[in-house]
Amino acid sequence: MEIEKKYRILQLPEHLEQYPCRVIEQAYLCSNPTVRIRKSDETYVLTLKDKQGVGGLQAEGTGIINREIEIPLSREAYEHLKTKQDGYLIEKRRYLLPLPDGLTAELDIFGGRLEGLCFAEVEFPDIASAKKFQPPAWMGEEVSDDSRYRNTTLSELKQYDANFFT
Repeated sequence: MEIEKKYRILQLPEHLEQYPCRVIEQAYLCSNPTVRIRKSDETYVLTLKDKQGVGGLQAEGTGIINREIEIPLSREAYEHLKTKQDGYLIEKRRYLLPLPDGLTAELDIFGGRLEGLCFAEVEFPDIASAKKFQPPAWMGEEVSDDSRYRNTTLSELKQYDANFFT
């Protein structure tokens, strides 16, 4: 099970180069249930996500709760599946910033056709942690329930338009 919250960014943290960074591209093969392929540096994964069986856990302040299954892929399988994607490829750099209580902010700075977009996600070990989380000052409004920030939505956009997100 995955429990996460998404946040807009008020200001990028300083010295991003000091944090681990992954170069990611991902594509969607289906949006309901979510079937995604991702290349993270040289690691390839097929991910299946759905809310089946977790709907009763969804509660105010918990963010997004999904059942998630990840399956390793070879580069060849990834490249083959990429030709079957719906929409457009998503390109981003993901910076991993440590937070209190052993949490990590995954700061996504998008490139390519989504250049200019950035937001952060935080995954939680349990619902209680998600409810008590206080984001750092550089994070802005929580957008976990805003469909405009879903990667499946982003895969359908031809290009970044700041007006779409305001």
